[in-house]
Amino acid sequence: MATFLVKSDPETYGLDELEKDGTTRWDGVKNPVAQKHLRAMAKGDDVFIYHSGEDKAVVGLARADSAPYPDPKDKTGKLHVVDLRFVKRVKTPMTLATFKADAAFESMPLVRMPRLSVMPVEDAHAARVFKHCGL
Repeated sequence: MATFLVKSDPETYGLDELEKDGTTRWDGVKNPVAQKHLRAMAKGDDVFIYHSGEDKAVVGLARADSAPYPDPKDKTGKLHVVDLRFVKRVKTPMTLATFKADAAFESMPLVRMPRLSVMPVEDAHAARVFKHCGL
């Protein structure tokens, strides 16, 4: 199984809503590179939920509850979505400042391409995030 990170604006739809809803369709991703990463997800993959905005931190863990499929709201047929299922909140959020302060993360897309909303997380990076967050 692979690991991904998705960014969410908590004022629009954050971890609180995902926890309450249990599952959600992860849509609204329009950037072609982010779409490429979203389409690479498979059912069962771990997904870190990262709050953008003021928090700027990994705050929770979800799991891909479906394979990617065409976005039913997209008339062009180019955009895909994936269903995510809430797993748990982190014990200790991992902030963007923490990522940037650790040289081990310098190659991570979160640090290199901060505007990207969906990204893969290498196994070594994922292990460090799981450990830091108490997951």
